[in-house]
Amino acid sequence: VFQLMVKHECHFVNGTEKVRYLERQFYNRMEHVRFDSDLGRYEGFTPHGECNARQWNSNPDWMENKRTSVDWLCRHNYRVYGPFSVERK
Repeated sequence: VFQLMVKHECHFVNGTEKVRYLERQFYNRMEHVRFDSDLGRYEGFTPHGECNARQWNSNPDWMENKRTSVDWLCRHNYRVYGPFSVERK
């Protein structure tokens, strides 16, 4: 069985001052490509992931959307999931 899973993660430090967005793609339980907002680009971990990363990194419109994800996805929704994930002890 072949399975693709995509995870979107927001990591908060000091509320919304320092936010890191990760998009991780797994294929057959192995991470093959990752977008890290701190790096501002995709990284490939398998031959197929490296090919996808090169293609996506070379598309300026796609990359602009991904680089701003930290604002429109993470910071925008902080009020919604902050109390459940960040402030939980």
